[in-house]
Amino acid sequence: MSAQFDHGRELLMNFTVNLRVLYVFRFFSSLIPAYVIERLYWEERGMTIQMVVYAEIIYAVTIVLLEVPTGMIADRWSRKRMLVISALLGCAEFLILLFATEFWHFALVVFLAGISRSASSGSENALLYDTLMLQGKASFFEKQLGRLNAVDLAGAILAALSGSLLANRFGLELNYALSLCSALIALLLTFLLVDPPAAAGGAPEEEAVPVRQYVTESLRFFRRNPGVCLVVLSGMVTGTAIGFVDEFWQLHVDRLGVPIIYFGLMSSVIMLLRLPGSLLAHALLGRFSYRSLILSITAIFAIGFAIAAASRSYAGLSAILLVCLFSGVMEPLVTGYLHRRIDSAIRATIDSFQSLGLNLVHILGGLGFGYFASRYDVFGGYGFIAVLCFAFLVWFFAASRIIER
Repeated sequence: MSAQFDHGRELLMNFTVNLRVLYVFRFFSSLIPAYVIERLYWEERGMTIQMVVYAEIIYAVTIVLLEVPTGMIADRWSRKRMLVISALLGCAEFLILLFATEFWHFALVVFLAGISRSASSGSENALLYDTLMLQGKASFFEKQLGRLNAVDLAGAILAALSGSLLANRFGLELNYALSLCSALIALLLTFLLVDPPAAAGGAPEEEAVPVRQYVTESLRFFRRNPGVCLVVLSGMVTGTAIGFVDEFWQLHVDRLGVPIIYFGLMSSVIMLLRLPGSLLAHALLGRFSYRSLILSITAIFAIGFAIAAASRSYAGLSAILLVCLFSGVMEPLVTGYLHRRIDSAIRATIDSFQSLGLNLVHILGGLGFGYFASRYDVFGGYGFIAVLCFAFLVWFFAASRIIER
């Protein structure tokens, strides 16, 4: 009995390592100084705006095609191994970019990035939730996810600030060499993770859900839980909207005449504004319902993008910054609502459905954003996103009374 107790305690201690490793992993995964000058570097290597759009489509389509299969593989095979593969592909991306000069080089990079994103999206959240569940701390999922997002932002902010200064002094290529070093460290960290068992109450390995049933089981889950569908869809719409801020803020501030040397500071402000919401999401849930929070945040998104579209000035930029401030609440809010209602045996698969849907909405939103941005610059694209958010807000208000508190 004593030996079994000692073995169980040792096993539990091994799983507690996951949290510490995930924090450091998130930091180095985000410590990528290449991102702050990405558009400039790509342009320097011959990539036009139209080529960048094509590359983004390749990235999104890759995720759509692979998101659910990689989630099923993570559930049946190993969440840790999928994170190792994701980190390995991340290293390959920066290695290729150091020598990229042709469109197909960049196309290959975004293809690998899509595979990497698909491999990690469901796996990391599933690993985190199951680790907390084994410790009896599943109720702290939103809190831990918010803290991981905070570490993520800290790494990204440090990378942005240092990246703009380094690029201004030593050129753009150095940022990509340093980013490769960070990616290699993140890869080494993934080997330290420990795969939890199929979770308490989950199906044992010999009774695992057959592969051909994963999709039908996941779709059945969403049909049985319309409230989950609404919450997840709200995350897709707001995630798509904030995604265009991440992709095109450089063009926005460039139109306002902001010098490149301040791009790192601007990037840091955009990311730092998301930190309070990410950290306080669990506290807000103690005071407000899911429905009221989502309605309020979506309304702020719609108004903020409308102001940014109408005002080609610092007032519009301030509105975008306000959107960023409230956007930090949405990911832990939506992800926590979803994970509290799914079984561990298909946790990564269903989480991958969420990411798949986000990228489908992003592709459709990108068509509209690109159409109006090509005619009215980035501000026209913001106008399209404002209309999208307003339309979703009206529909969500009418349909969301079924959402549980």
